[in-house]
Amino acid sequence: MTMALLTPEQKARMLANGRVAAEAIAEDGNTPDVFPVAKLFTPWGAATWLLSELDPEDEDIAFGLCDLGVGCPELGSVRLSELESVRGPGGLAVERDLHFRATKSLTAYAAEANRFGRIRA
Repeated sequence: MTMALLTPEQKARMLANGRVAAEAIAEDGNTPDVFPVAKLFTPWGAATWLLSELDPEDEDIAFGLCDLGVGCPELGSVRLSELESVRGPGGLAVERDLHFRATKSLTAYAAEANRFGRIRA
């Protein structure tokens, strides 16, 4: 059995961030710079996701810093259901970093990732 990609607490925080972002976009087109809530990764490769929010209209869509391990990390959206369906060697699945605690904002992680060509978290 695989572990849930997000805990209920992470999901609640990410939905709250998503609501705030949606309100800010509707108001002035800008979004707040929040801290990532969850770090997901592939244990067999270099793919990593630092996720900060969920779309309040479609909770399957997460936003964050996405790095497929090919040197081009970028801010964007990903479907959690797609990440849950990914399987690597021996049936390995995408995992949640149980020890991740964000120390900076999502844009600070993105700037660093662009400098180094990968997420460093």
